[in-house]
Amino acid sequence: MSPRSLMIIGLLALAAPAMALAAAAPPHPPIQAQRLAAPITIDGRLDEAVWSSGTPITAFYQAGPDQGEPSSQKSEVRVYYDDDALYVGARLWDSAPDSMIARLSRRDVSVPSDRFSVYLDPYHDKRSGYYFLINSAGTLFDGTLSNDGWEDTSWDGVWNAQAHRDSKGWTAEYRIPFSQLRFQNATPQVWGINFRRVILRRNEEAFVAYQPRDESGFVSRWPELVGLDGLHASRTVELLPYATSKGEFVNRVSGDPFHDGSRINGDIGFDLRTSIGSRMTLNGTVNPDFGQVEVDPASLNLSDVETFFQEKRPFFVEGSSNFRFGNEGASDYWNFNWPEPTFFYSRRIGRSPQGSLPGTPDPDNDVVYADVPIGTTILGAAKLTGKITPSTNFGTLHAITARERAKMWVNGIDSKAEVEPFAYYGVMRGLREFKDRKQGLGSMVSLVQRSFDRDDLSNELNQTSAVGALDGWTSFGPNRLWVLSGWAAGTHVRGTEHRMLALQQSSRRYYQRPDAGHVSLDPDATSLSGAGARVWLNKERGQWTTNSAFGVISPGFEMNDMGFQTRSDVTNGHVSVSRRFSTPGKYRQYLQLNGALFGATDLDGNFTNGGIFHSGSLEFRNRVSLEWWDTYNPPATSVRGTRGGPRMKLPGGFESGFYLDSDGTRTRFYSLNGNLYVKADGSQDWSISPYMEWKPVSNVLLSFGPGFNRSIEKSMYVETIEDPLATSTFGNRYVFANLDQTTISTNFRLSWAFTPTISLQTYVQPYLSAGTYTNYKALAQPNTREFVATVPSAPQDFNYKSLRGSAVFRYEYMPGSTLYLVWTQDRSDYVENGEFEFGRDAQRLFDRDGDNIYLAKVTYYLGL
Repeated sequence: MSPRSLMIIGLLALAAPAMALAAAAPPHPPIQAQRLAAPITIDGRLDEAVWSSGTPITAFYQAGPDQGEPSSQKSEVRVYYDDDALYVGARLWDSAPDSMIARLSRRDVSVPSDRFSVYLDPYHDKRSGYYFLINSAGTLFDGTLSNDGWEDTSWDGVWNAQAHRDSKGWTAEYRIPFSQLRFQNATPQVWGINFRRVILRRNEEAFVAYQPRDESGFVSRWPELVGLDGLHASRTVELLPYATSKGEFVNRVSGDPFHDGSRINGDIGFDLRTSIGSRMTLNGTVNPDFGQVEVDPASLNLSDVETFFQEKRPFFVEGSSNFRFGNEGASDYWNFNWPEPTFFYSRRIGRSPQGSLPGTPDPDNDVVYADVPIGTTILGAAKLTGKITPSTNFGTLHAITARERAKMWVNGIDSKAEVEPFAYYGVMRGLREFKDRKQGLGSMVSLVQRSFDRDDLSNELNQTSAVGALDGWTSFGPNRLWVLSGWAAGTHVRGTEHRMLALQQSSRRYYQRPDAGHVSLDPDATSLSGAGARVWLNKERGQWTTNSAFGVISPGFEMNDMGFQTRSDVTNGHVSVSRRFSTPGKYRQYLQLNGALFGATDLDGNFTNGGIFHSGSLEFRNRVSLEWWDTYNPPATSVRGTRGGPRMKLPGGFESGFYLDSDGTRTRFYSLNGNLYVKADGSQDWSISPYMEWKPVSNVLLSFGPGFNRSIEKSMYVETIEDPLATSTFGNRYVFANLDQTTISTNFRLSWAFTPTISLQTYVQPYLSAGTYTNYKALAQPNTREFVATVPSAPQDFNYKSLRGSAVFRYEYMPGSTLYLVWTQDRSDYVENGEFEFGRDAQRLFDRDGDNIYLAKVTYYLGL
C-alpha cells in the first residue's frame, strides 16, 4: 500500500459527512441522597418506611431497542446514606411478573437475566467509577470503569445486596460501604451517579443517562449525586488471611528419587488492603497464594511467537486497569497486524523458573533426574493505586521473588543448581487530565533487576531491564469530536555478552539475517536499547467514524521481562472508515460496515504485509446477530520466514470469516464461527466452531463448544542446516515442507449455582492435533519463493493429545470470605506419528493416567 493510497483514503475519511447524532437522554437534575434516621436490614424487600417516602428517581430512558424512548416498565429508585455506607433501594415494576427472567449464577459470572445496576463516580472526574449490579435471582456483580466507560471486571468489593420477586415485579436493596470507595475529603461532596435496568424478554436496556449508539462517553453523562453532608473519607484496614492444603498425585517416572507420585503440603499467608489518605489504596501481600483456579487452555505452538495467556491470580487481576498503558482518550483502538506491546504483563512475576539445568548430560551414559519448582516464590508484593490529585491517576506495584534452586540427581550424585535468580520487579504508572478531560498526559516506568549466584545462568536471563514511556491524548472539534492519541517508549536491557547475543538473534529481531541492510550482530554488546511509538486519530461520534494509526518499533526494542512483545523492527499503518446505521428498521436493530487499507514494512523498507479489509456487524430485532469479515493480502516479503535466514517471498491470499449467534435470552443458545484463508501457492487454513448453551433450569448452565481446524501449509519452516555448499543461501540450507495438520478441540462447561453464594463449576477440554510433513525442500535463492528438494535431519511428524479439566466448589460464607475446593486433572500423550485417527487417538488419551491436584483454600475477611 503506497503512501498516496493512505493519503487518499484519509482524505475521504475526513470528508465523510457527520450525520445527525442520536439524541441523548434529557439531562437529569442532581439526585439527592438522604441521611438515614434508623438502620436498614438488607433483605431485598424494601419494607422500611424510608423506601416509600420522598421523591424517587423514575426517569429511565431506553438505550435499546428503541433508543431515547421512556422505559416500558416503571422504576422507582431512592438513595440514602449513613456514616458507614450508601444505601440504594429500587422498586422495579413489571406488568407481567410471571414473564421475568431470573437466572442464578456464581458471583461475577454473567448469565441472561433481568438486572439492575448502580454506577458511582465518587471522584466526580467524569472518567472513572465503580458499578454494582444484582440480577433478579440475587447474583452479584461488580467492577470499575475507566476512560469514560471501559469496564474492568477484576475488582471485587465487599458489599451486600439482595433481590426479591413478588406480584408487582421485583425489588433490589443495596448497602455499599464507603470503605470500599475512594473519594475526596471535600465539602460539599458531589459524586456522579447512574442507574441501569435490563428487561431481558424485551431486549430492553434503560438508564437514567445512557450513551447514544453514535457517540462516545458514558461516565461523563451521569447526573450528580448531592446531599452527602458530613461525609468524610476515613482510614480503613482490610485483612484477608488464607490457608491452603494441596495434594498432588502425579505419574511417577521409574527410578526418580524426587517424585514418588504423591505430595501433600499446606501454606498460610495474608493480603492487606488499606486506604492511604482519602484517594489512595495500598494492597500488600505476605507469602501470597497464587494457585490459580482455572487451567490454561491447551495449545500446540509451531510459530516463533510466544503464546499469550490471561492473568488469573487474584492479587494481580484486581485493579489491573490501573496499569493499562497506551490506549487512553479515545473510545476504540484498531490494529492491523500491528504488534502492540503489553507494557505490564504480570504473569512474568512468579512464573516457572526460566533457567536450564547446568551441564550437558550424555543421554547414552548419564542418568539424570531433577526436581524443578513449578513456580517462582513471591516473597512479597505491594501495590498502591488511586489518585494523587482529583485529575491525576497513579499506580505502582513492586514484587520480590526468591532465588529458586532445582534438586538434581546425576548418576547417583545429589546436587542443587540455581534455575531462577533473586529478582525485583517494579512498575509505576501516572496519568494526568487537563482542561476538563480534553487532554491527558501519562507515563509509565518499569524495572527488573536480577542477582545471580550461578555465572552461566546470567547468560540466559537479563541482569537489568528498564522501560520508560509516555502516552496521552488531545481532543478537538465540537464536543470532543476528534481524538488524537498515542504513546512513545524506550527500552534498555543489560546483561552478559552471551545473553545480549541471544537477544539479538531472538525471534523478535533476527539480527543475524545475512541480507539485512540495517542491523548486524554485535558479539561484544552488553546492552540493547530501542524505541517505539504509535499514534491514532479517531472520529468519535456520528454515523460516519474513522480510525487511523501509524506506528514504528525499532529493532532493539525489548520489554519482555516486564511486558509482552512479539515483534520489533516494524512500521505499520492503517486508515479505516465505518458507517453506522443506528435507526432500527422492521427487521434490523443495528448495522455497522467497516473498510480499511493497511500495510507494514521493516525498517529496511521491505513490504512485509498489507491489504484491504472489510467487515460488518448486523443485529436483528429478534436478537439474532451476524458478523463477517474479508481481507485481501497482496504478495509481500517475509523477513522472518527463514527464522534468521535471508528474505523470501510471501504469496498473496484471501481470508473470509463469519460469526452467527441466536437469541441469548432463550433456554438454548447457539453460535457458529467459521474462517477460511487461502493463499496463491495453494496453502489453506480453515476452521469451524459451533457452540451451544443449555439452561435446563434457572440455576444450571451447560455449554459445549467443539472446534475443528484443518491447515495445509505449502512452505512450513522446519529447520536450518549448516551446508558450506549452499553458497546461494549463505552457507545454510533453510528447510521447509508441506504440513498437513488437523486439530480438534472441545470445551465442556457446567455451572451450577445452588444459591447466590454457593456454586460448582466444572471445565473439561480434550485437545487433539496431528501433523504430517512431506515434500521437504530448501530455499534456492534469497528473496524468492524457489525451492530445491532436500532431506531433513530428522522426521518432524507429530501427534499430540491432551485432556485438561477442573472442578471448583465456591462458598462465600460471609461477604469477602470464601471457601474453595478445587480438583484439576491433566493428561497428555505425544508420539512421532502424523496420522490423525480420532477414535484411536481419543482412546489412547483416555487410557493415559492423569496428574491430579486437589486444593482446599479458605479466606477470612477482617474489616478493622
